[in-house]
Amino acid sequence: MDGLRLDGLRRSAGHAPAQRHGNPDAVVDCAVYAGGARRAEPGHPRQVPYPEAARIARRRRNAFVWLGLHEPDQATMTVVAEVFGLHELVAENATSGGHRPGVETVGEVTRLVLRAARYVEHDRLTATSEVVETGDITVLIGPWFAITVRHGPVGPLRAVREELETRQDVLRHGPWSVAYAVGNRLVENYLEVAAHVERDLERLEEETFATVRTDGIAHIYQLKREMVEFKRAVLPLADPLTRLLEARNLPAGLQPYLEDVRGRLSRAVDRVASFDDLVNSILQARLAQISIDQNDDMRKIASWAAIAAVPTVIAGIYGMNFAVMPGLDSPYGFTGAIAAMAGLGGGLYWRLKKAGWL
Repeated sequence: MDGLRLDGLRRSAGHAPAQRHGNPDAVVDCAVYAGGARRAEPGHPRQVPYPEAARIARRRRNAFVWLGLHEPDQATMTVVAEVFGLHELVAENATSGGHRPGVETVGEVTRLVLRAARYVEHDRLTATSEVVETGDITVLIGPWFAITVRHGPVGPLRAVREELETRQDVLRHGPWSVAYAVGNRLVENYLEVAAHVERDLERLEEETFATVRTDGIAHIYQLKREMVEFKRAVLPLADPLTRLLEARNLPAGLQPYLEDVRGRLSRAVDRVASFDDLVNSILQARLAQISIDQNDDMRKIASWAAIAAVPTVIAGIYGMNFAVMPGLDSPYGFTGAIAAMAGLGGGLYWRLKKAGWL
């Protein structure tokens, strides 16, 4: 294990990482921040290897490291845990994705798990349409570092880093500013996804109550499944965010910013909850329409069966081949029978049409 860690340290110090399946070495970006600005280190114009960044941040007052990782494997997280002093369980949990939003503190490290969401563009909603795609982001906040671990294609943080680097007043608050910036961007994404989903629901509602309706309800069930996934990303975040605001090591200057994030998250939660109710209403309306259509079809079938029964009965009686039957010897017998069939059938049709069965 020591050999593995030393090898990881050598690779991080500037040697080209060995190619493997997934993201090589998983490092997306790493930088040292101090005084509200990103510090360019000699010999490293783009990003600083995280072992060296950790040494710099420890020596420099009010400095911290922001290390961004994407789908790291266990070997990479083992080296990261060694460099930053993470508990082995914290490193292990960060390796795998799919966690529920939450916050916990282990020693001096706060672990914040967030779910990212992205709207998937589509021409029309079908039974297999993907509407909302999700991923997860783990933010590890220490006294002098912030580590973001992203899983899945959703929620890239490059834009978050670039935006935060332009806000020196926020960046001066240290590693907790990263937690705020990530949470702020994800909540903004929730509201954007909610706006797109709202337009989908409006189109689905218009389609449901249109004069000419599409057949089936599979696409409505598909949207309902997508809303369940969206709810799992948005709704559970309210409690961790509240607990984060109550954390003793949270800088006082960041509390107003996080309060703003919580307020916008509440709006997103309300909208997502209303979407679920609206989808259920549309689904119930469509099911009621299908039931009514089936009843109409059954009434039409029964009406035509009743009309067809009239000539069937008359023809059946005269088809019994008795020697003595009324009208057999009359030259108008056949014409009379046909007239009786047509008259009785026409009268029955008029009565059923008036009753709304046809």
